[in-house]
Amino acid sequence: MKHFDEGSEFGINEGRISKLELWKDGRIVANYDRGWDIKPTGKEANAAYAKILKQYN
Repeated sequence: MKHFDEGSEFGINEGRISKLELWKDGRIVANYDRGWDIKPTGKEANAAYAKILKQYN
């Protein structure tokens, strides 16, 4: 994850996170790099994404 002190038009929901990669069992389950390449799907990926978004975005 790469995040900044202030939000940006490139961040998730115009927030502070500009890059995010989540892995599960050796594969990428979510990838954001100034836009969604792979949106999080599944219960665990969505739970991890929500937790990260709440804390860092």
